[in-house]
Amino acid sequence: MPGPSAELVRQLYRTPPDRFVAARDAAVAEARRAGDAATARQLARLRRPTVAAWLVNLLAIERPELVADLVGLADALRTAQRELRGPRLRELSAQRRAVVAALVAEVRTLAAGEPEAPPAGRLPLAEVEATLNAALSDADVAEQVRAGRLLRSATYAGFGEVPRPQLRLVTGDEEEPPPRRPGVQRESPEPTSRTDRAGERAAQAERAAQRAARAERARRRRALDRELDRARADQQRVEDELAEAAGQERDGVAVLDGIETELAELERRRAVAEQDLSRAKLARRAAERAVTVARRRAGEVEAAVEALVAEEGDADAGGGAAD
Repeated sequence: MPGPSAELVRQLYRTPPDRFVAARDAAVAEARRAGDAATARQLARLRRPTVAAWLVNLLAIERPELVADLVGLADALRTAQRELRGPRLRELSAQRRAVVAALVAEVRTLAAGEPEAPPAGRLPLAEVEATLNAALSDADVAEQVRAGRLLRSATYAGFGEVPRPQLRLVTGDEEEPPPRRPGVQRESPEPTSRTDRAGERAAQAERAAQRAARAERARRRRALDRELDRARADQQRVEDELAEAAGQERDGVAVLDGIETELAELERRRAVAEQDLSRAKLARRAAERAVTVARRRAGEVEAAVEALVAEEGDADAGGGAAD
């Protein structure tokens, strides 16, 4: 049956609760505009998560490998719970508390990177912790947490599967009696047989505890290896960015040095040009004065020539009259 894509639903449940309804309604409207009525109906049925559920969804979406480890540990705990007794259960409970505390710290880190998350002092981390503890005990809750579509926080008060199997704590001094059949007299078990069975149970508990401890160490090693890989990748990235920035700085210094050299050369050429211009101005002014003097002199000579020509004309005229 067609419906909303898993990525769209994941993005909606990653949206902070204050904006969930608006984002969902926008997705419904988009589906209706596309003519996909079935998808629109399914989207409209999605409900807004509480802040605590949103934080758990954020953990599942952003750190799926950690949630997968949590689910794996839940399976191991449920298996061990059917086999272990007394002190071993307390040991597993301590491991469980350490895992949940680490996940709650990761939730706090993720929330710090979300601009619309509540302030650190107002984060419902107790509800987040209760939900993670419930996921370790309840397979259904674990699957909801893994899917990243939790609507509200969950709680679980006990330790073990849901419903919790009917167990009786057996010590080395007693044994669970087998059911009686009518008319059959139950014989007392032999002490050596009871001791052997108690020892076998203890050995099984020891082996299960060792398997659980190895699984926990392997999980922690995987988590640390992933964290180391991320740290090394981040280191390589920032070192590459540093190298690139340093290269850009060197290029910038070289460009600036070239510009300053060109600027100094231009300043020198400007000074030379200004000197040449000053000399040209002086030469022009001297030439203008020389032209003025030459023109005046030429005018004076022309006037003298004209006067001389006039005198000669007068002299010629007077000689002709005397004749």
